[in-house]
Amino acid sequence: MIEVAGSIRAFAVTLALGALVAGCGGGDDDGAEQGGDRTERGQVSPFTGEESEGGPVVAVKIDNSPDARPHTGLDQADIVYVEQVEAGLSRLIAVYSGHLPDRVGPVRSARESDLELLRQFGEPALAYSGVQTKLKPLIADAPLFAESPDAAPDAYQRDDAREAPYNLYVDPGKILDAAPDASEASDIGFRFGDAPAGGGEPTEAYDVDFPSAGFSFTWSAGEKRWQVAMDGTGTGVGAATVVVQEVTVRQSEFHDFLGSFTPYTETVGSGDATVLRDGQAFPAEWERTAEDEGTTYTTPDGDPMRFAPGPVWVVLAEKSD
Repeated sequence: MIEVAGSIRAFAVTLALGALVAGCGGGDDDGAEQGGDRTERGQVSPFTGEESEGGPVVAVKIDNSPDARPHTGLDQADIVYVEQVEAGLSRLIAVYSGHLPDRVGPVRSARESDLELLRQFGEPALAYSGVQTKLKPLIADAPLFAESPDAAPDAYQRDDAREAPYNLYVDPGKILDAAPDASEASDIGFRFGDAPAGGGEPTEAYDVDFPSAGFSFTWSAGEKRWQVAMDGTGTGVGAATVVVQEVTVRQSEFHDFLGSFTPYTETVGSGDATVLRDGQAFPAEWERTAEDEGTTYTTPDGDPMRFAPGPVWVVLAEKSD
């Protein structure tokens, strides 16, 4: 269920985007839309639209049950994907390139649909705590560097102050040491620049409900970020852009030891989306034609839906029938 929540009122939001996105700003300059272009000031990240030194991609699978919070390193991710798992709960995939925190977690197990989602990054490194036995062959055959604690033990550490299984943390830099051939950050379809001139609805807060998890995004004009809350609790994490992407969530062939089947989130296809940026909610459409292709976001008129420079959260919400 997707619902605009809180008081919705008209208010003006002004951003000096030109200073933030030199070389990737708005307007009709096709070159300005391309993430990853070089500017006079340096390289622009294709993931955030901000200046970046660039680097290989490492994704970390993170638990998001209440016992797993507070998270570590989530506030430094370039992209955070939210997906549904067993029992209607959620887990996160945090994607980093260039700037790496020393510690991220708590780390948990991967799912089959992660392989489809991550294929658009080329051959990234994936930090995760394990998978079901039947899923291991698919992980082994996937075009990524699967760096579990068994494969890269030096990258992981248990925190004795927390209870297992919510106490496993990873050093992304050490993951990349174990995966020196991981793909560099490249264009995955994001475009950054000015917001569409019309079509946005001034929005103070926006809620997304999973069967057993809830997310709230509240606009902070002072920080120019959507403040993220999970199950009603603030996280201290902010996003410049939030994409609520309506997807098909179906049952996979895998299940846990309790017999609960793992949801499979389809990220190849097309559908509706809502893009939150600059204190407004914009209707949008998404399309991804193949696993090795990125995801494009467009306005209802077919123009590129540009994001605000900064961290991006993509909430993979089950579409309504």
